[in-house]
Amino acid sequence: MSTLHEEIQKRRTFAIISHPDAGKTTLTEKLLLFGGAIHVAGAVKSNKIKKTATSDWMEIEKQRGISVATSVMGFNYGNYKINILDTPGHQDFAEDTYRTLTAVDSVIIVIDAAKGVEMQTRKLMEVCRMRNTPVIVFINKMDREGKDPFDLLDEVEAELKIGVRPLSWPINIGQRFKGVYNIYEENLNLYTPSKQTVTESVEFRDINSPELEKYIGEADAVKLRADLELIEGVYPSFEVSEYLDGHIAPVFFGSALNNFGVKELLDCFVQIAPSPRPIQAVEREVRPEEEAFSGFVFKIHANMDPNHRSCIAFVKICSGKFERNANYKHIRHGKMMRFSSPTAFMAQRKSTVDEAWPGDIVGLPDTGNFKIGDTLTAGEELHFKGLPSFSPEMFKYIENTDPMKTKQLNKGIEQLMDEGVAQLFVNQFNGRKLIGTVGQLQFEVIQYRLLHEYGAQCKWEPVSLYKACWIESDDAEALDAFKKRKYQFMAHDKEGRDVFLADSGYVLQMAQSDFPKIRFHFSSEF
Repeated sequence: MSTLHEEIQKRRTFAIISHPDAGKTTLTEKLLLFGGAIHVAGAVKSNKIKKTATSDWMEIEKQRGISVATSVMGFNYGNYKINILDTPGHQDFAEDTYRTLTAVDSVIIVIDAAKGVEMQTRKLMEVCRMRNTPVIVFINKMDREGKDPFDLLDEVEAELKIGVRPLSWPINIGQRFKGVYNIYEENLNLYTPSKQTVTESVEFRDINSPELEKYIGEADAVKLRADLELIEGVYPSFEVSEYLDGHIAPVFFGSALNNFGVKELLDCFVQIAPSPRPIQAVEREVRPEEEAFSGFVFKIHANMDPNHRSCIAFVKICSGKFERNANYKHIRHGKMMRFSSPTAFMAQRKSTVDEAWPGDIVGLPDTGNFKIGDTLTAGEELHFKGLPSFSPEMFKYIENTDPMKTKQLNKGIEQLMDEGVAQLFVNQFNGRKLIGTVGQLQFEVIQYRLLHEYGAQCKWEPVSLYKACWIESDDAEALDAFKKRKYQFMAHDKEGRDVFLADSGYVLQMAQSDFPKIRFHFSSEF
């Protein structure tokens, strides 16, 4: 019988984040390949191979070649149980990614060797910094022409504001790429382009041995020795504690598409990455070793199985052991619930689980009981915080184009809003439904999914609004006066809270100065 402590030590729960097209989904796939979770890597972009990437399974993702929903995948590697959360790279889905980062213990950032650090990556790094999440950097696409590795390291330090320490080093780049030297394990990995096989490594403790020339030629051997000497001179020696505190990011080089440099990353990752950590609830700090179960919902996904119109709530287990059919308390509803078919995921393939441990992600079938941020416990009143909804920046009225399908449309909107894809506001003045999102692409996704999953057709009507802000006040009269004055611009969100729809930055500023007793909030956590 394994103990709680042993199970916690085995767990590694992390997210892979990057700018679109840096190769994040490809890296996820190769990690699954090593874990024996899949046996053939599907080429994501190739039309010849109809198997699309394991982690992209929604129709719209297959058509666009981008990941829009965060996928959860678990697999075993050696003695470790690894949970990967693949996040959408596209910035229109940033909010989904911010939430996912609240459910992981560490992060791998993928950077394209040719493009360097891009904007989206910078934003996500800020979220990691806010939470002191440890970060490992994987510099991808070394088999294509790109920037000089030292320049890339400088760029990562400057742009992501974190110290770096290379643990592997590329031997040349692009057409002349010959492999990587694994500094962490002191061995040489020679490159042969292959999407499926794993290259053999040669042990090389003494980098000055003339054997090196046999493998990589004289010019590259001389350069490799000089580079390694420079690295030892410039970068501090690697300390795991510095990485765990979020001060230093270890860096690996490779080519995910050709399955190169990925194993070095994974082998080092399982050794140094943190097992599940304590999580701060509103009431107190919750430690994973506690006997009593607790967890929170960080994502809700509708229709993972097109044959069953059901939602799944993803729960991150924070403490104790989760058991099937046990009674747990749903804090917001204040009632006990039991779950007869909790699931674990391997992309879309899911299997029923009898027990799960801190760090694991379980899917609970949801018939409308859950919202993002809900807490489940063995009975204690706990509230996990830190799952914000941000103030949307794009707005459209949603109109029904088929009056016969009103019911389907309303159900579809309700489920998609529960997922946190976008936010719904109902105008108090004319009762019209307004959808607010962070990016344009979400409107397309909503329209597509309403049609294909709910059989409901909608059309969008543009509306020019600047921002939606939640308002509150301790002075009931002031609140009342504000609502009367602005009645055409007042709405309710899904929870029935008051939302002010400002149509320009100037109007918002004036409102803030004319009504000093009213507080304006730009995220729903207040």
